[in-house]
Amino acid sequence: MSAEKPTVLFLCADNSVRSQLAEALLRRHGGDRYECRSAGLSPKAVHPMVETVLRELGVETEALTPKHIGPFLGRYPVRHAIILRAPDEPEAPRIFPFATSTTRWEIADPARDVASSDDRLDAVRRARDDIEHRVIAWLAEVDASNLSTSAA
Repeated sequence: MSAEKPTVLFLCADNSVRSQLAEALLRRHGGDRYECRSAGLSPKAVHPMVETVLRELGVETEALTPKHIGPFLGRYPVRHAIILRAPDEPEAPRIFPFATSTTRWEIADPARDVASSDDRLDAVRRARDDIEHRVIAWLAEVDASNLSTSAA
């Protein structure tokens, strides 16, 4: 096994909500086994509700900053790319050709199309919980795959 940690890159349209939540939650649940990153096609500031909902779980947020996908394209070794997007979201990434594996999670942007700030906060919480469950399931799947590969 390599001494280098495998990189997991979470991608979404603007790197302000979904991919930031995923990055922080993988860092929490994956411990130091992975290099956790996130990026977007058109990065915007991290939505303030992201910090709110992560702090509710005791998750650190100081490492979260918006990042553009450009520096990762063919110049940074990415083992796993996970794309977070709604099925009908035209401005979100569809592929990341430089990763060893690519996974797509259908998760709508909770910061869009919500009338009130209370509703938006609830939507961001639901997205956080959905992403957290997916991160935990993904880790179990990858760990099981690694065990079967090392046993072979």
